[in-house]
Amino acid sequence: MSTATVTRPAGATPPTGATSPPRPLGVVRLSLVHAKFNILETVRVPISVIGNLLFPTLALFFFVIPQPMVTADPIWSLVAVSGLAMFAVMSTFLFTFGVGVAEDRALPFDPYLRTMPAGAAPRMMGRIITACLFALVALVPIGVVTAIFTAAAPSPWQLVAGVLTLIGAGIPFLMLGLFVGYRLSSKAALAVVQVILFPLAFAGGLFLPAEMFPDWLSTASTFLPSRAARDLVIANITGEPVAYGYALPVLLAWGVLFTAVAVWAYRRDEGRRFR
Repeated sequence: MSTATVTRPAGATPPTGATSPPRPLGVVRLSLVHAKFNILETVRVPISVIGNLLFPTLALFFFVIPQPMVTADPIWSLVAVSGLAMFAVMSTFLFTFGVGVAEDRALPFDPYLRTMPAGAAPRMMGRIITACLFALVALVPIGVVTAIFTAAAPSPWQLVAGVLTLIGAGIPFLMLGLFVGYRLSSKAALAVVQVILFPLAFAGGLFLPAEMFPDWLSTASTFLPSRAARDLVIANITGEPVAYGYALPVLLAWGVLFTAVAVWAYRRDEGRRFR
């Protein structure tokens, strides 16, 4: 007895009841899925979002608005606001990646996700999208208060350049957050992030303008990533040149260092948990 072979014409639909294998999601779609669930998980705890929105804006009211000599000058207004905007981005990136990653590592679901064939890229991209979104949201109340109470009036192009510089200058702090998140427990990460964030903010001139520092402190602070990031943001949003020429190399050098230690912490954590 011979067996006939039936061939289906090209483009023909499969018979009723037949199922085709599911198509794997691409990296972009997986990243957006991770970002969606990260955002939903964050907004379910409203105080975490409100705190990120409230503190930089309160600092603006306490440190900038009561000074009419600052608020009446367009350039000095932008200088002061740029520092607090940089603080908002730093805070978002350090807490999202430092505390957020450490908390996720404590959950049983995290080791399971890390064994998935998609790899670490979609999860990481999802975190970056989430952090950038919340950083942009944190800038909104600062911008509203600045427009109402100060003489700052950047052009649309300057505003866009300033916002893009804020996000780009925050990348080294994102990597620093990853290092803390993959190296420490959630309780330790919360304390360490606070210890890192506030000294860098004060020494970098984010609360009190670095131009008011003593000469020795002003010079020393130019080698900090927070000061370099602040001065690059100010240069892009005001159109004025940076007072010293090595701000970008300093920020890039810190970015390379923080990226290296973040990769080391991730690989060490992966080796320890999946050995």
